[in-house]
Amino acid sequence: MLTRKQLDLLDFINKRLARDGVPPSFDEMKEALDLRSKSGIHRLITALEERGFIRRLPHRARAIEIVKLPDALDPSGKAGFEPRVIDGDRPDRTPAGAMALGQADALELPLLGRIAAGTPIEAITDGAEHVAVPGAMVAGAGKHYALEVKGESMIDAGINSGDVVIIRETSVADNGDIVVAQVEGYEATLKRYRKSGDMVMLEAANPAFETRLLREDQVEVQGKLVGLIRTY
Repeated sequence: MLTRKQLDLLDFINKRLARDGVPPSFDEMKEALDLRSKSGIHRLITALEERGFIRRLPHRARAIEIVKLPDALDPSGKAGFEPRVIDGDRPDRTPAGAMALGQADALELPLLGRIAAGTPIEAITDGAEHVAVPGAMVAGAGKHYALEVKGESMIDAGINSGDVVIIRETSVADNGDIVVAQVEGYEATLKRYRKSGDMVMLEAANPAFETRLLREDQVEVQGKLVGLIRTY
C-alpha cells in the first residue's frame, strides 16, 4: 500500500510521461509535491521502485518507466472510480461559487449532508443547501446530489475527508463501484461495492479500516460516485 506522497508522486510522473513522453526532473517533482529538498524525492522514488511501480533505467538521465499503477490511478477503469477532481474554493451554495470553478454551465445540486468514510456519522439529510458543480460532471442520465465526506477510509482511492462527492442516484452497482450505501436502514457510508452470492462487501481504501461483510438485505445502494470537488 502506498502512502499519500508516494501516490501523488506516481500520479505526477505518470501524467507527465503521458503528456510529454519524458518523466519530470527531480526539481519538478520536488516543486509538485511541495518538498523542501530532493532527498525526499529520492526516498519516494526508491520506495516506488522497491514496490514494483516504477523502474529506473540505468545509464540514462531522468529515465523512469511506469511498470504498473495502483487501483486509485488505474486508467483502465477496472479498479472502479478514479476521481475527477475540481480544485479551488468550495463552490458553496452561491452562484458565485460556480464562477469560482470557471464553469459557465455550472449546475446547482442539493447537498444532502455528510457521508461517512470511516466510522458512522450523520445519515443523509433533507438537502436544504446546494453546491455548484460543472455541468460536465453530471452529464449522465439520472438525478445527482452532493455529499460532504468525513473520515479517511477512502484516501487510497483519492477521496479525502472534507471533499464534496458528486453522486448519481441509482439502486444498482457493479463490483468495484464506489457507492453510497445505507446499512440496516440508518447508517450512510461511502465504500467500494462488491457482491458475492447473497453477501455484500463494503471495502475501504485504507488499510487501517476493515472490509465489512453484510447480508444483501442489510445494504441499500443509494448512488454511485461520479465526481469530486476538493477545497484547499
